Amino acid sequence: MSDPVKAFIEERKQRIDANGNNEELQAAAKAFNDASNKSQYSYNFSWMGRPIIQYPQDMIAMQELIWELKPDLIIETGIAHGGSLIFYASLMELIGKGEVLGIDIDIRAHNRKEIEAHPMMKRIRMLEGSAVSDEIAAQVRQAAEGKQTVMVLLDSNHTHEHVLRELELYAPLVTPGSYCVVFDTIVEKLPENYFKESRPWGVGNNPLTAVYEYVKQDPRFVIDTAIDNKLLISVAPSGYLKRIK
Repeated sequence: MSDPVKAFIEERKQRIDANGNNEELQAAAKAFNDASNKSQYSYNFSWMGRPIIQYPQDMIAMQELIWELKPDLIIETGIAHGGSLIFYASLMELIGKGEVLGIDIDIRAHNRKEIEAHPMMKRIRMLEGSAVSDEIAAQVRQAAEGKQTVMVLLDSNHTHEHVLRELELYAPLVTPGSYCVVFDTIVEKLPENYFKESRPWGVGNNPLTAVYEYVKQDPRFVIDTAIDNKLLISVAPSGYLKRIK
């Protein structure tokens, strides 16, 4: 690595670290996170023709991780319209290897049809059933056997109990140096009575509370705060968990 490249990387790291102590920037990011979640900002985007229901900032963060790690398998709970499956599969296609395994308790027929007809289906496999069922968990473990690099992404039911069980089942499949990313941890940081419609999750009962409990149980994982400082605007604050051993 040349000296100018090293210098650029070090300067970027310093800027990212500084974001964590920049009160004005942190306040602006919180205001945007609050307002944008309320207006369903994440529904504005698509990838290769399919709705992705993610923030562009998180998409860029995932691109950086996938390109760096070059995983052999990405396990994702929660399929919805399939945009994120296709996003990850398209990156794997560029890398030239890998498969995305998507899990959903209800893969709706019209979504399945569109996903299966997509050019990136070549790198996608889908399982229908509860991610926390013994049957599905066994199939996922089998798919991960022998894989050199595995990532896990959790984005289905957002209750504390469900996410904690997903973490217990699937985080151990993550290979050292790779990531388990828990989406919608932002729920814990939104104002109380924030959601108009009734939800089974909310402040005190959500993916972030599950993350905090899980990292206490499993010292192999740490929250990558550098990603939080870099993104600022994200649906997954404190949700990027790196396996360090």
